[in-house]
Amino acid sequence: MHVHTDVAVLLVSVFLASSVEMVEALTIVLAAGTARGWRSALEGTALALLTLTALVATLGPAIVHYVPLDTLRIVVGGLLLVFGLQWLRKAVLRAAGLKAKHDEDAIFKRHVEELEAQPRGGARDSLGFVLAFKGVFLEGLEVVVIVITLGSTSNHLGLAALAALAAVLVVAGVGLAVARQLSAVPENAMKMAVGLMLVSFGTFWSGEGVGINWYGSDLAIPALVALYGLTALTLVLILRPSPVDSPSGPDVSVA
Repeated sequence: MHVHTDVAVLLVSVFLASSVEMVEALTIVLAAGTARGWRSALEGTALALLTLTALVATLGPAIVHYVPLDTLRIVVGGLLLVFGLQWLRKAVLRAAGLKAKHDEDAIFKRHVEELEAQPRGGARDSLGFVLAFKGVFLEGLEVVVIVITLGSTSNHLGLAALAALAAVLVVAGVGLAVARQLSAVPENAMKMAVGLMLVSFGTFWSGEGVGINWYGSDLAIPALVALYGLTALTLVLILRPSPVDSPSGPDVSVA
């Protein structure tokens, strides 16, 4: 039962993290395809996905075989805490109304306007290719780090990779169906959930790496998620401004 709980939380964490990053990547790909041509955008996307897949296939097994488990848990736990706290901080600030919500439609419009202002290439547009490749690769690189760290430490690298692939396929399918209506995706809620899970995994594995025996073993992970969730909710309520304060405008930054 403990193993099943650990695997379930792992799969949900990787899937949600990958989904959030792929929504942002999809925004860039749609902009590149719309403004510069779909052939170049799709070729850049395909090359980026192949490169990211190669990184997972190469680095994941090497880390598992050559890095001691306790060292791996401490390093991975630290990385996940860094990633998770960054995501959680932004999600809490947005939920509290102190930071503008991420507006993918506005980001899409801005990218299209910038790209349409540039001279077009031929059948293969280099600008569209490079933009799609860079967008997918950079957003996907964080997914690769999460897949390798979570998958390697839990000894479920294959399952973590499959969860990330499922997220890519789901986001791509939704993107084809709704096209530009990306703002309908509850991205901040997903980022809050991912931040909670990454911080919880980071705490759990860092503790194991320094010799802590968690009560209930892997069942401590959902307990940590609940604890950090309660803390995040408390912070949102404390930080939320009074109703007389004016709300923030949309966030059109890529980050």
